[in-house]
Amino acid sequence: MTIQCDIVTQERTVFSQQVASVSLPGTEGRMGILPNHSALLTTLDFGDVWVRHTDGEEEHFAIGGGYAEVQPDKVVILADSAEHAEEIDVERAERARERAQQAMQEGVVDDPDRYAQLQASLMRAQIRLDVGRRHTGRRRREMATGPTSSRQDEG
Repeated sequence: MTIQCDIVTQERTVFSQQVASVSLPGTEGRMGILPNHSALLTTLDFGDVWVRHTDGEEEHFAIGGGYAEVQPDKVVILADSAEHAEEIDVERAERARERAQQAMQEGVVDDPDRYAQLQASLMRAQIRLDVGRRHTGRRRREMATGPTSSRQDEG
């Protein structure tokens, strides 16, 4: 049994396939979605979305918040930003994080909008770094050596 999963941003469809399960970073905590899940609409936090295929293989995505609509046969993730782990340029994400940290250290003079923008940039860069470092190259390694069954690296 499978469930359709679509990960969409304003710019593009990042992912669209039938999968065995989906794990989402909800603003109230991580949630797992299986086929025939009750309908719900939820907000999403910055975090790691992973989908598990019927063969046990997983794919990971860094998202920068958004919404998820869950139906018994479909999950639609409307993300503010989304990137497949294999697409993440870790060095570029590190530079973006450093720029955001530097700007926050220099101070934001009574501008709550600018502060919120910098904070979002910092969070987006950090989740990209986390997902990119944890999962880039994993699919290639698993294909060469077989899938791993533990989730020890996701703490």
